[in-house]
Amino acid sequence: MTQHPLQNRVDPFGQIIRTTARGAWMGNRGLIHNEQQQIVREFRLKAWITCKLEFKGRHRRVMTPGLYTELFFLDEATAFSAGHRPCAECRREDFNRFKSAWIQGNPAHGFHSKTPVREIDEILHRERMDLNGRKVTFFEKPDKLPGGSFILYKDKPFIIRRGIRAAAWKPLGYMEIIELPAGIELEVLTPRSIINSFRAGYIPQTAD
Repeated sequence: MTQHPLQNRVDPFGQIIRTTARGAWMGNRGLIHNEQQQIVREFRLKAWITCKLEFKGRHRRVMTPGLYTELFFLDEATAFSAGHRPCAECRREDFNRFKSAWIQGNPAHGFHSKTPVREIDEILHRERMDLNGRKVTFFEKPDKLPGGSFILYKDKPFIIRRGIRAAAWKPLGYMEIIELPAGIELEVLTPRSIINSFRAGYIPQTAD
């Protein structure tokens, strides 16, 4: 009997897909699977986080009934495009760098170092999903976007490498490096405030 891969990999749109490809990071949106290891909802928590694959020797069966659902990402840039941010427990240093860059890059919100991260999570939630569950996007010229940002081009997700150079996202990695057309606005998948965090100095990890 053929064993199908679990539906636990996340793409740049934030969709949870099935693939045999493994991920470099784990993620969490709360308990969103049933006892048959099937995804039954998109999220339970507004705090969508990205975690290390290994932390303090913890081990457990993936999609254990009654516990949070382990999700996986090709790289950190993909996780950010989906609307996840670093975990404050297993990635404390990354979390602190991200929070600092987010606050610096988004001054209009008036947040500071003592602002609870749940307030940032509220904004991220509004930026990644509308009231009908559709991904929220905006438009920008690709040469104005920092590296690690995702855009939609010819109905495919591409990651910005440098300037107008971009690479197509696939579950196993990146391919089809192209130059995007200059001077036109393209649909941006990475949430706006996260883009601003990249501009403020947070450099996301990307797969080769």
